[in-house]
Amino acid sequence: MADVVPFTDNFSDISNTQGYQFEFRCERCGNGYRSAFQRDAVETGRGVLRAVGSFFGGKLQDLSYSADQWRYDRATNSSAKDRALAAAVKEISPSFRQCRGCSDWMCADQCWNTEIGQCLRCSPSVAEEISRAQASAQRDQIWDRARDRDWTRDLDLDTRAHLTCPSCGVKAEGGKFCASCGSSLAPAVHCTECGKPSTAGAIFCGDCGTRL
Repeated sequence: MADVVPFTDNFSDISNTQGYQFEFRCERCGNGYRSAFQRDAVETGRGVLRAVGSFFGGKLQDLSYSADQWRYDRATNSSAKDRALAAAVKEISPSFRQCRGCSDWMCADQCWNTEIGQCLRCSPSVAEEISRAQASAQRDQIWDRARDRDWTRDLDLDTRAHLTCPSCGVKAEGGKFCASCGSSLAPAVHCTECGKPSTAGAIFCGDCGTRL
């Protein structure tokens, strides 16, 4: 009976027609570890056979078709692939730990709590949790203090704000006058007919109806 092969839910088969290779992933951080490529000597010989068979035809051509069918079988399940996977598991397994808390496979370098013997998802690092909690509390306190403070005390909310200076076109950073040319950022608009001032942005005079 063949040996049981672990790592059945967190690896990808990246084998090709020349041999076998597998990529194993940590189920917490997603980091991958790729096994060494294992060249398939039998497939290399069959490649030569297919080349000869396509040249001579006949029986050799039939053998080349059999080689293609063998390659299709190898791409799904075969004892050769099982042996290759077992060798890859033996190569990669020192870099992984299986957590008894969640049964997931974790990389030993980044996601394993050696002191507790579980993954960092089941048994987080105390220092990391304290740091994360402190940062979260600090962020919440910053928002709370910012909400309590009056940020509009020194702002001119009566004057219409302009994104650009109406005189020079330079972007305005606030205030009543342009920092580049000194022009008013809210100049009064006078009607050309009656001379009455109108609100900035108005299209018609409010007194005589003349278009501004």
